[in-house]
Amino acid sequence: MNCHYCDREAAYAASTDGVRVGLCEEHFREQVERLAESEELEELRERIDIEGAE
Repeated sequence: MNCHYCDREAAYAASTDGVRVGLCEEHFREQVERLAESEELEELRERIDIEGAE
């Protein structure tokens, strides 16, 4: 399987609803960094902290 973004061999693959997508090491790291900086993840962290404190 090749990377979704380039022609390199995929190091990681994810699937949902029968669709598989591969990512090479470089693009996988880029996506993880993007997620780590996202507002959605920050909101989730805040919700978990709030729920964990109760």
